[in-house]
Amino acid sequence: MSGAVRSGDVTRAGLVQLAGGVALLGGAWPVTKYAVSAGAAPLWFGFGRAALSSFTAFLLLASLGRLRRPVFADLPALLAVGVLQIAGFFSLAHAAIAYVPAGRTAILSNTTTIFVVPLSLLVLREKISARRWLATGIGLLGIIVLVGPWAVDWHHPGVVLGNFFLLGAAASWSLAIIAVRRYPPRSSMFALLPWCFAIASLLLAPLALAHGGLGRWAPGSLAALGFIGVIGGPIGTWCVIQAALTLPSVVASVGFLATPAVGLLLSTFYLGEPLDAALLVGTGLILGGVLVAIWPARRRVPR
Repeated sequence: MSGAVRSGDVTRAGLVQLAGGVALLGGAWPVTKYAVSAGAAPLWFGFGRAALSSFTAFLLLASLGRLRRPVFADLPALLAVGVLQIAGFFSLAHAAIAYVPAGRTAILSNTTTIFVVPLSLLVLREKISARRWLATGIGLLGIIVLVGPWAVDWHHPGVVLGNFFLLGAAASWSLAIIAVRRYPPRSSMFALLPWCFAIASLLLAPLALAHGGLGRWAPGSLAALGFIGVIGGPIGTWCVIQAALTLPSVVASVGFLATPAVGLLLSTFYLGEPLDAALLVGTGLILGGVLVAIWPARRRVPR
């Protein structure tokens, strides 16, 4: 599949891929926070996650007889995903998680809509309907409620830096979404996935080395790395990339806003982060925005 998509179409396959990516990547942040809290160095965890995902994807494709070298036409998408969506996102988001709770990390690192909507207009020339503008507004209102900037200690340098890193991570991912849609690969993203993670690993390794020591890797941290590297990373990233290719940019980006809601809920139940009215209202707004974005097109889904 080259990724050629008719703008405006919403397919069942795209929605399933979107839901899979949201569930796996939303759950990754509580798992990552647990590993870092247990002593693992954040950037080394990000490098290990990318390297293990690359190895897993290479092994899977080889076992299926589908391992191929990328062709020249794949280069823009390969670099966009490897450099921006994986290396750029991982480096900024994993550095931030040392300063910011897992729930907040899941929120700000996934606010791609802030950047994707204007980029879709400027770069892709996509026509964005009034209903999808409304969906974007509802979703972003949910993000504002969840983040609660009035509750952040902006005078604390670590918190300010962490939040800045997270917005940078969201911007990096957004640029990758636009680049892949603007220059879709000839090969399938499934075939390109191990190469994307390999590029990210090569870029993350010197950053991790420059950051310092490995930290302390308790059995729980290694188990967390194994889960994300073998399942959450490769499968979740593939789902997100395919959804970005299959669905209109605004629908995909609004749908991705459900990722922080999943991360927040899991952080509440498994890490003991507080559950309050803002979390419930914000999550409801985000999911409402997702429904508004996809509802009109679901009736036209091909059978």
